[in-house]
Amino acid sequence: MRTISTALLGGTSVFSDPTFWSDFSPARFSPAVVPFLAALVCTAIVVLPVRWLAFRLGAVAKPGDRFIHQHPTARLGGLAMYLGFGLSAALFSTEPTTLGLLLSAAVITTLMVFDDIGGVRPLFKLGFQVAASLLAIVGFDISIHFVGLPGGIVTLAPLASVLLTLAWFVSLQNTINFLDGVDGLAAGVVAIVAATLLLAAINHGETGIVILAGALIGACIGFLFFNWHPARIFMGDSGSNFLGFALAALSVLSVAKGTVVLALIVPVAALAIPIVDTAWAIVRRRLRGKSIATPDTEHLHHRLLDFGLSPRETVLVFYFGTAIFAAVGLAIYGHKKVLLGAILLMLLGIAIIVIRRFRRTSRG
Repeated sequence: MRTISTALLGGTSVFSDPTFWSDFSPARFSPAVVPFLAALVCTAIVVLPVRWLAFRLGAVAKPGDRFIHQHPTARLGGLAMYLGFGLSAALFSTEPTTLGLLLSAAVITTLMVFDDIGGVRPLFKLGFQVAASLLAIVGFDISIHFVGLPGGIVTLAPLASVLLTLAWFVSLQNTINFLDGVDGLAAGVVAIVAATLLLAAINHGETGIVILAGALIGACIGFLFFNWHPARIFMGDSGSNFLGFALAALSVLSVAKGTVVLALIVPVAALAIPIVDTAWAIVRRRLRGKSIATPDTEHLHHRLLDFGLSPRETVLVFYFGTAIFAAVGLAIYGHKKVLLGAILLMLLGIAIIVIRRFRRTSRG
């Protein structure tokens, strides 16, 4: 706290510490730049043909009680993001498991396209998630084999390894799926979480993870050009499940290199807001005697909209909140210097929201 206070109140600033800036040296980000740009450009180019295909196939979200948009909007944005990420990863990735990741991600993305077109029963959707996850875990060994405990590192039994990793994959897919309710929300949050994984990987010399994280960020940003409010295309279940699957895989690959499950603190902390919101949605629906797959309009982003925030303000709240919790996760994982960034982000985020609301109220 003394370092943070000194930086904010004057005197010897943390910014004058050369080791602080060494963490943000452009050279350390260089492996991610080209994959990022390739994924961004490819995704942006593919979005419009995918949008045309969505209307041809009937994969269209129509305005209704659960949707805030006013016009029929194409789904299938997940195809564009997958293609952008997949092309970039295939060209530049140095990870030996990249092919397995891309094939497994293709399975979940393709299966969820059927849900975007005509709707699939919740049980079948869960089956799709489990099948694609098991393909990655059992077929391509993208799994958690070790757990770090106070007494040392424990090797998991094969069944325990599969079950733990499967729970992680399925949980993240459903978390991102539940989060996808406002234009630009899910893609932006995933980009921030991927950036957090990228920073952690940079500081641990995991170049392969840096490249894949850069590609995932690029796919999200390229999609956001068309998904920012008012959205011209939605990612659909194909997109939300692909993003959740990709995040799960990247974090598991990172954990496999570090051999400690402590590394999962970073994505868990970054996704704290949607994870808590998802957990409460499950509890809420069960208390009312409803299926956990029953959609409603009581997620946190719906409540922020009801509170009076615009769709863009709601998204900004989630972005800043995600960035703050991500910084805390990095600090717990050993990168304590980012705590100052978390405080500054919080102040900046609050200032932006207050100013926007004040201007809108004044005009009203």
